Amino acid sequence: MVVPLSFGIVRPLHAPWLRLTRSINPCSVSRKGQFSVSVNGSSRLNLSHIVRASLHSSSAPDSDGPQVSPLVEQSEIIFIGTGTSEGIPRVSCLTNPVKTCPVCSKATEPGSKNRRLNTSLLVRYLNPSGKWNILIDAGKFFYHSALRWFPTYGIRTIDAVIITHSHADAIGGMDDLRDWTNNVQPSIPIYAAERDFEVMKKTHYYLVDKSGVTPGAAVSTLQFNIIQEEPFTVCDLEFTPLPVWHGRGYRSLGFRFGNICYISDVSDIPEETYPLLSNCELLIMDALRPDRSSSTHFGLPRALDEVRKIRPKRTLFTGMMHLMDHDKINEDLIKFKETEGLDIELSYDGLRVPVTL
Repeated sequence: MVVPLSFGIVRPLHAPWLRLTRSINPCSVSRKGQFSVSVNGSSRLNLSHIVRASLHSSSAPDSDGPQVSPLVEQSEIIFIGTGTSEGIPRVSCLTNPVKTCPVCSKATEPGSKNRRLNTSLLVRYLNPSGKWNILIDAGKFFYHSALRWFPTYGIRTIDAVIITHSHADAIGGMDDLRDWTNNVQPSIPIYAAERDFEVMKKTHYYLVDKSGVTPGAAVSTLQFNIIQEEPFTVCDLEFTPLPVWHGRGYRSLGFRFGNICYISDVSDIPEETYPLLSNCELLIMDALRPDRSSSTHFGLPRALDEVRKIRPKRTLFTGMMHLMDHDKINEDLIKFKETEGLDIELSYDGLRVPVTL
């Protein structure tokens, strides 16, 4: 059972030790009345219509030098990371004296689109009330991704973090959020399913319950919000959870915002989730390897079958391992435009896609 609090923070009743403070961060407050409580204590949400999105691609800078993007004048999404948990290049590949890994070797070159860190997406949402930076997942390489892309694209604040699941490549960088809460803003709201919050109570216990932290220690100041598999609102933008399986019996969440559907970690899509994917304009989906699926991720053949079933206007694959050469795979994917009318490409770290939300 969960209960709503007056300033938009939701927590389990069995966590009396969770200290809550009023935040000046507007993303920690539901402006659409997102939580209400029925007589039996279950949560319901007020739904709003889903706004269509238009999109274009914008390439990341080719060099690794410090660059600042032009002033952002519309909403956009930025691929903070597009790789697996171990990232690309792999150390084991670069130190192998017998066999050379083509993709990992290319990934060491400046501006390589084969260089991939943990899968993560930043939604830069502009509306009449302001500009908001909503991060989906902060994995164990988050600091390195932020170091590369935040200065490049003029990103300073993190107004909210939404968690897809509780593996290390999705939550391992939460400790690094201390740089923001110590030096940029007072706190960051975290939105996660209760099952993932229970994991974070163990893996990041000192961030959930700060009562045992040494006074003066500079740890992240986070506000944990428990979400259900129902639409919820962050910074005036509605997110609809897309429940999927990430391995047998392991639940992960994708998210729909506007007509963008983001599913980063998936091995199977339940039938009840498909209606939530209807009229999808941009589908961002897991595609681990070129030949087959694994027990926890779509491979390229299965991902293509799902695109044929969902029929989005455009698809960008993410979560690729070192067997997926960016240029070579894209040469094959572009053929589907002519043969089947499917607009499909691989994403890459630093890719910007302007959208209307």
